[in-house]
Amino acid sequence: MQVTIKKAEPLKAKPDENKLGFGTIFTDHMFNMDYSVEKGWYNPRIEPYAPLVMEPSTMVLHYGQGVFEGMKAYRNQQGGVQLFRPQENFRRLNASNRKLCIPEIDEAFALKALKQLLTVEKDWIPSAPGTSLYIRPTIIATDPFLGVRASFTYRFFIILSPVGAYYAEGFNPVKIMVTKEHVRAVRGGVGDTKTLGNYAASLLAGDKAHKAGYTQVLWLDGVEQKYVEEVGAMNIFFVIGDELVTPMLSGSILPGITRDSVLELGKSWGMTVSERKISIDEVMAAHTSGQLKEIFGSGTAAVISPVGELKYEDTVITVGDGRVGPLAHKFFQSIQEIQYGTIEDPSGWVEPV
Repeated sequence: MQVTIKKAEPLKAKPDENKLGFGTIFTDHMFNMDYSVEKGWYNPRIEPYAPLVMEPSTMVLHYGQGVFEGMKAYRNQQGGVQLFRPQENFRRLNASNRKLCIPEIDEAFALKALKQLLTVEKDWIPSAPGTSLYIRPTIIATDPFLGVRASFTYRFFIILSPVGAYYAEGFNPVKIMVTKEHVRAVRGGVGDTKTLGNYAASLLAGDKAHKAGYTQVLWLDGVEQKYVEEVGAMNIFFVIGDELVTPMLSGSILPGITRDSVLELGKSWGMTVSERKISIDEVMAAHTSGQLKEIFGSGTAAVISPVGELKYEDTVITVGDGRVGPLAHKFFQSIQEIQYGTIEDPSGWVEPV
């Protein structure tokens, strides 16, 4: 398939790169492609960013049959543009597609189309320190039908947003709160996919945490409410003694690409790295014994989010000394240096545009 291009006129004014927030500004163009049972995926095109026109009965609005991804494009020191492990994002998108009964996309073609879109929008990719171009590929069910079944038609689109830091606090420790009142997902459900309902289900607990003065919720498993799973919309890591621990993928945890990058880097540095069940009681006991050195989240938006305070039931603990831990800092710096091309990419993670 050939991607057609229709340019926007007039072009928007570019924002101040030093005052970018997150997810509020969108570029001039977007990628669109449609699916029908008869044609398969067809009509790939780059066209002006515009509202989607859909009927009130469109299935995604009623049954949540939709998936998405999140990745970034970075401006390197030479002025070029590069992506970080985009093949893994499209591979995970197809895993989400399979779980939601959405037709799979051609991953190589999707990456090619994304690069074409980025070439069209190259002037939107910021170069100020810590900035990037956030990329949101999305697939939604588009049948105008009220009834519980998989849609026969779909729209695949990619939108772009120049962004600064995800957290207003910047790279500083956040406060998190364990919830036992709410659960994010259960094994056998869709907790391991990037689908709409997962995030809607997290809103109430997140709102309660914010009102209590905390940045994120630490989720426990949905069956025993004993084992740690994720923090907010990020994967979670603990440094206990000389061991780097993250919850094992069990079907209810998203297989994060930044998570995998942390694991691979940790192994390459000779660290003891574990993917296993870890209970909240073990975390609290490790703090009591002085073995809990660090906690941090990992994800595309923030890369690494260090945790300075944890509340579980009536107990509040300070992690480390409440400052950014040395390992969180090392992972954050190393991954960002690879993403921005300031150090050599040892694992072939960088994809030039």
